[in-house]
Amino acid sequence: MENILLVIHLLLAIALVAVVLMQRSEGGALGMGGGGGGGSGGPGMFSARGAANALTRTTAILAAAFMASSLGLAILAGTHSGPDSIFESDSAPSAPAAEQAPAADDGPQVPVSQ
Repeated sequence: MENILLVIHLLLAIALVAVVLMQRSEGGALGMGGGGGGGSGGPGMFSARGAANALTRTTAILAAAFMASSLGLAILAGTHSGPDSIFESDSAPSAPAAEQAPAADDGPQVPVSQ
């Protein structure tokens, strides 16, 4: 379930970036975009204004879906209780043994100060 939601989230992010990049700049803060004469006909769906409205609406829908998938992933991550890493698993010893019995054929032993 988490992987499916993650793939959907990734596709939404890519679509959102694509839709935002397709929009025409209206500001001109850096002297780019905005101007230019674009002869558009009457008010239709695919006139300049109709396309801008469709892109704005699509951006809002994709942004809402992106936020919903973000919240869904956060909720799934909060309910996930198992370890994700071998470093977090219980099978690994938490601390090395303080004293181990020396093997018989290790050679000379060095006394350990206490």
